[in-house]
Amino acid sequence: MKSLLPNMKYADKKVLVLGFSKSGISAAKYLNSRGADVYITEFREEKAEDAGKLQELRELGINIEMGGHSDEFINDSYIAVTSPGIPPRAAIMQKLKENKIKVISEIELASSQTGASFIAITGTNGKTTTTALTAHILSSEYKAEPCGNYGVPPCDLLDKDVDFMVCECSSFQLEYSNSFQPQISVFTNFTPDHIDWHEGLENYFKAKAKIFKGPQAPAFSVLNAKDARLLEFSRECGGTVFLFDGDIGDNCSYIKDEAIYFKRNGNEEKIIDLKDCPLIGNHNYQNVMCAVIVAKLEGISNENIKSSIMSFKVPEHRLEKFAQSGKTVFYNDSKATNPEASLVAINSFNNCDVALIAGGRDKNTDLAEFCDAIKKHIKTVILIGEAADRFEENLKNSGFDNIIREATMQSAVDKAIELNPDVVLLSPACASFDMFSGYEERGKVFKEYVLSKVR
Repeated sequence: MKSLLPNMKYADKKVLVLGFSKSGISAAKYLNSRGADVYITEFREEKAEDAGKLQELRELGINIEMGGHSDEFINDSYIAVTSPGIPPRAAIMQKLKENKIKVISEIELASSQTGASFIAITGTNGKTTTTALTAHILSSEYKAEPCGNYGVPPCDLLDKDVDFMVCECSSFQLEYSNSFQPQISVFTNFTPDHIDWHEGLENYFKAKAKIFKGPQAPAFSVLNAKDARLLEFSRECGGTVFLFDGDIGDNCSYIKDEAIYFKRNGNEEKIIDLKDCPLIGNHNYQNVMCAVIVAKLEGISNENIKSSIMSFKVPEHRLEKFAQSGKTVFYNDSKATNPEASLVAINSFNNCDVALIAGGRDKNTDLAEFCDAIKKHIKTVILIGEAADRFEENLKNSGFDNIIREATMQSAVDKAIELNPDVVLLSPACASFDMFSGYEERGKVFKEYVLSKVR
């Protein structure tokens, strides 16, 4: 059973926290509560909205500098806990290396301070839905909390009575997690993303792969059977390997006869009919199969798994059905920040009139498969943002020319409503930073404007 006794490993030690971020602040507050001498260093300048949080932290005795990284803060640090956005090539990382100061992630810090079991969920797409659904199912019989890249930072949970931390792990976080060893590691899929940050596709893969093999190998590895690279990689994974979306071997979850099944040691069990799943599309069925495997490994009853799936609410901005006006249904998939993520949404619609709103800040990834899917499933594409020129050129070169250009999200929604389609789908296939602060703001603006028009 997990221990709730205070862990004083960092008491009276100088600990450096890199980044005035949600995870950095969480780590700083936890370490401060355990007697560490905490220093937060942030490269960006202070903003007006930082004042309240800065005052709160300084009143706790936490030292903070904004606008750069000084030697005073860095020197003599016992360890550094980094926010996930700082790449290894950053000057501060080189300086810490020169000073022989070990750098860890907030996830690794949390895992070293608790006896609760970690379920790590990584991959390019589908992490958040899988994390939320897995935590929802486990909560039917245990105290389980979603955390990491979705939910709260795991350090926020260290003083709570939690059986399972279901942790969405980005490649950025795993890059700095070299002793993090989950009980179960899940790899949803793998497609090109964050190549600039990792300085190459192979480095991106290695960051995610480390929690499946070697000294960080889990008791159970769960991987996507339909992803060729992950199927191959599954042969290298530690622990007992389970595959999802394929009836392969003795340990797996798969679709048969319009239902999701689970098999362990060759024994097959039916879990739920697809018609009873609130999530649509094969990518979401994959998320369900992932969660089913984890739930079965943790001993959740089939009845509770089924009822939990049926009561699950899709996380915001992830193929989220949120409004209907007449025959037109509106879906917010703003989290689709690359073409591969948009593909799973586009492929979820068959034999209906779909108006797709796409575009934003281009990641310059290949658009061939994206264009092919649009030709099969989409009637009209409405393009916005900086990527509109390249997207239009690629679509026309692929033979698709029912394209409309709009300057704003609002005018794109107006045009989509005017078309009176069966579905209006926001699935941008791009980052949002040309027009919005992030995908959350983009999705919120989309939803609020749609609701203002159709109420």
